[in-house]
Amino acid sequence: MDAESRICEALVAAIRRLPDKVERLIHQAAENETHPSGRLVLNAVEENIRVSGRTGLPLCQDTGMFWCLASVGRDSGVSIARIEDAVMKGAGRAAVDGYYRRSVVSDPVYSRKNTGTNLPPVMVYENIDGDDVILRFLLKGFGSENCSGVRMLNPTAGADGVVNAVRSIVSEAGGKPCPPIFIGVGVGGTMDRAAVLSKKAFFQNDDEELSARIRDEVNTLGIGPGGLGGDITCLDVSVLEEPTHIAGLPVAVTINCWADRMAEIVFRKGEI
Repeated sequence: MDAESRICEALVAAIRRLPDKVERLIHQAAENETHPSGRLVLNAVEENIRVSGRTGLPLCQDTGMFWCLASVGRDSGVSIARIEDAVMKGAGRAAVDGYYRRSVVSDPVYSRKNTGTNLPPVMVYENIDGDDVILRFLLKGFGSENCSGVRMLNPTAGADGVVNAVRSIVSEAGGKPCPPIFIGVGVGGTMDRAAVLSKKAFFQNDDEELSARIRDEVNTLGIGPGGLGGDITCLDVSVLEEPTHIAGLPVAVTINCWADRMAEIVFRKGEI
């Protein structure tokens, strides 16, 4: 199967089926939630997942914007142009085959004319050791993306400051991002780099202890499933950290709704 077809296949699957870990966390939440309204919401979410699996329809009407992290092996010999071409063609085919809603506008400020293709994707590139090319996709619906945020903290704020910053962002969001939510936290770098880290964190967690602290703190907010109250506002948190300047502590938070849709495709040398 060529690269474009593999990308298309992965993105069609992602819009219809959640990762096993995500489904397991949703099921555990449905069993453990004590608030009546919260239980009703989680039962509806589980039924939604079953219907999508049975019919092949997307899990959510907001099928999201393609966000792609391309990790390019230094010995792969693959050009960025080739990767971009494969992603554009594969994602374009997936938008048709997977019944993606067309949700991308070409001019964000004035005409806001729909591109009609759900393209272009947002592309981020990084170099890695070896000769593989790894493409990691998030399908970013904007009910949750609109609730994401950045805080530029005092450099001495420490772990408590990071926890409080995430709590504040989630508290402001309330029920808007369709909780229970998944949270990616990027710490370090510059403001823009922290934002990238917060999305990459959905595929990699550097700090299990801080992640657990943030999850537990967010779940004290009582927002609950669907924003109707309950014990479980957040299902999981991942934190990714990088070096930063001595004078700052950037913290970025990306929020995903319960439909935590993603895909990962590994291409060996010569496959893309």
